[in-house]
Amino acid sequence: MEKAREVLVIGGNRYFGKRLIARLLAAGDRVTVLNRGSSAPPAGAAHLIADRDDEDALRTALGPRTFDVVVDQVCYTPRQAAIARRVFTGRTGRYVMTSTVEVYEYEDSAELVGEAAVDPVAVPVDLELPWDAPEFLDTHYGEGKRQAEAVFAAPGPELPYAAVRVAHVLGGADDFTGRLQHYADRIRAGEPIAVPAANHPATYIHVDEIADFLHWTVGQDFTGPVNAASHGLLTTQELCEAISAHLPSGSTVLRTVEVGETSPFSFARAYGMANSRAERLGFAFGDVRRWLPQAVAETLGKDN
Repeated sequence: MEKAREVLVIGGNRYFGKRLIARLLAAGDRVTVLNRGSSAPPAGAAHLIADRDDEDALRTALGPRTFDVVVDQVCYTPRQAAIARRVFTGRTGRYVMTSTVEVYEYEDSAELVGEAAVDPVAVPVDLELPWDAPEFLDTHYGEGKRQAEAVFAAPGPELPYAAVRVAHVLGGADDFTGRLQHYADRIRAGEPIAVPAANHPATYIHVDEIADFLHWTVGQDFTGPVNAASHGLLTTQELCEAISAHLPSGSTVLRTVEVGETSPFSFARAYGMANSRAERLGFAFGDVRRWLPQAVAETLGKDN
């Protein structure tokens, strides 16, 4: 029988984070959840309360504890990454950061994008940008993740890390984003869905699949960035058709806009992710078209 691991999960006590914690506990791992106290961890997990942006408070909360693996679900900026690297170097054997497909937001590739397209070692870091301002962070989400990865990848004291670049997540009755509901509301009302003139398909992953992938990653020893995405690309039209099939009435009307806000799952650039590195390492992804109907049904529920 394998020895139980000491795993710290920073934030992420909802959506696929809570599913990851459930998988760790079911596997017999000793799990500690660290957050600001806004929510209690699941039964069976220990709880530490601290603001991860406050380095002294973080050190105090951790005390002398060490961990086999740290999974950081809420590292959004290079400042947060810098604090984490200082605090956890020498305290854990592995650091897993959840990153995002949005690190590729400046790509525009006809081919699926591999990890080498954004090499964190080559990404410049600017700690003086207004990372603490919510408005700035909202509009620089991908940049914040890119620079956070760069902090972990930079030369210095060794902290073995992996950055999981997560595709757009769908599924689950607890999907808090409201994105599928946005589509359902407009389709039911026959209102147009705004898309860019060049509207590209994208890569997705089911909420349970990303929880499985993160759980698998905890037990691996690879380092650096890795893409996590189901096989296949979805267009906005296909997504709308899957939603329409779950509704009693309504029709999909896509409206092209040259400028202005577009719908949540429409993309002016092509940056669907290749998942070949993860598959070479041993993880088998599902196919997006097989689980999409289930994901829509889970999220929209019987009320739609």
